[in-house]
Amino acid sequence: MIGKKVPNVTFRTRVRDESIGGPNPFRWQDVETADYFGGKRVILFSLPGAFTPTCSTFQLPDFEKLHGEFKSEGIDEIYCISVNDAFVMNAWGKSQNLVNIKLIPDGSGEFTRKMGMLVSKDNLGFGMRSWRYAAIVHNGVVEQWFEEEGHSDNADSDPYGVSSPQNILENLRLRQAA
Repeated sequence: MIGKKVPNVTFRTRVRDESIGGPNPFRWQDVETADYFGGKRVILFSLPGAFTPTCSTFQLPDFEKLHGEFKSEGIDEIYCISVNDAFVMNAWGKSQNLVNIKLIPDGSGEFTRKMGMLVSKDNLGFGMRSWRYAAIVHNGVVEQWFEEEGHSDNADSDPYGVSSPQNILENLRLRQAA
């Protein structure tokens, strides 16, 4: 994966637009891969699903808490992508009180599939989801790759550690020191 460009896809997002009014002031907005990754150095992390235990208890909240430390290591943005639709991702972000992390809905799994990370999780009743991974992406090109072991369909476990924010931050600091 290192040295490869992230796939070019169109993400169907929902953005707040007060001009709409009413109880649900959101509109559809297409966002291209280049909009997220062009001209920036970002962390992209992917996980099996919004509202799932490891993702909601550790991974997403820890990236949020460590955001300032990542900024000081030269990271412009941190994105969390999941094979969930924009409604689910927005509700999850609200429930997590996110301020710094941006959520990317990959509802159809197109980006995840093109990254080679789409797996079946039918054994959990999830259907097709992302394997847990993270990457440092500079101007759309993968600079560093952090993939959890055991990448497979219907895996018996959901490993978490390699793609943790703590591990990524440690790697960034070690590279900076070298």
